[in-house]
Amino acid sequence: MSRLQTRFAELKQQNRAALVTFVTGGDPDYATSLAILKGLPETGADVIELGMPFTDPMADGPAIQLANIRALAAKQDLAKTLQMVREFRQGNQDTPLVLMGYFNPIHKMGVERFIEEALEAGVDGLIVVDLPPEHNEDLCDPAQAAGLDFIRLTTPTTDDKRLPTVLNGSSGFVYYVSVAGVTGAGSATLEHVEEAVARLKRHTDLPVAIGFGIRTPEQAAAIARLADGVVVGSALIDQIANAKSSEQAVEGVLGLCRELSEGVRKARG
Repeated sequence: MSRLQTRFAELKQQNRAALVTFVTGGDPDYATSLAILKGLPETGADVIELGMPFTDPMADGPAIQLANIRALAAKQDLAKTLQMVREFRQGNQDTPLVLMGYFNPIHKMGVERFIEEALEAGVDGLIVVDLPPEHNEDLCDPAQAAGLDFIRLTTPTTDDKRLPTVLNGSSGFVYYVSVAGVTGAGSATLEHVEEAVARLKRHTDLPVAIGFGIRTPEQAAAIARLADGVVVGSALIDQIANAKSSEQAVEGVLGLCRELSEGVRKARG
């Protein structure tokens, strides 16, 4: 079993949802970002999504776009992001870590080399937002053949006819984007989320994690009652954006992670 399968199976036995946290690799700089990454599991992150900085993150809202700009200004690249994973794995062999981003940097490195280095570094899965299932042979198929989970995004506009195509070749978990639009946008109604989870469950046995617009422990708890995972990104990244120092950035992200985790853990009583 992969780390992702193991983690979601453990949490199912505990009758609680996973807290999935997103941060951009190298934001605001390598050392601060690594300190945040290493601290996330201790403060309650069950699964970590690590963003691969890119010059044109078109699916992301202002918070994550600015995180990409900060990381790139600090000279973060894909090789350094993989190095962060290696350093993270020196102290943590259990927490699933997923790289999230766009195909361009992977293509630039070379798919074969990227897959090899990602596995060697300790990456568990990939979310590549601009590669539709029609392009599975470009990355999804070889990545899964090598042992990396490939996680798909589904949205409110993914209808029942399209869903089987989107879910074809999915593994790890399904990431449901609860709001049509960019990351950090408004949040969906709980009724809408409940219906969406039920619909996805008719199409797949994979765990369903819900993201976009979740910012508070209360919102996280509400989603945790309905889904297998709760994804929080922009709210954590805002802690970095608003910090006056590296220490403040680390404390802000990990402090919010702790609060979100408490909300998720108490959600089902």
